[in-house]
Amino acid sequence: MAAQTSMLHIRVEDDIKTQATEALGAMGLSVSDAVRLFLRRVVVDQAFPLELKVPNAQTRAAMEESRALMAARRTRFNSADELFADLEKNSHQ
Repeated sequence: MAAQTSMLHIRVEDDIKTQATEALGAMGLSVSDAVRLFLRRVVVDQAFPLELKVPNAQTRAAMEESRALMAARRTRFNSADELFADLEKNSHQ
């Protein structure tokens, strides 16, 4: 059975809403998603939650690479040995 929900109405300046919508969108969240996440963290932690930030360029590139790999359902390595060899090689850089 689905949980009962309630409507939450808040007032915020138009420019803050616009800027927040853009920043949250960059994180893959809607304003409603962010409010639900915020309230859930308050309940779970019984504290004011930490701030989410827009990922930097390197993190965004890694996220896009991951999404592309998942969409293509392909792997970069043919075996676990290839993966570990690549990790070993790149850990010395």
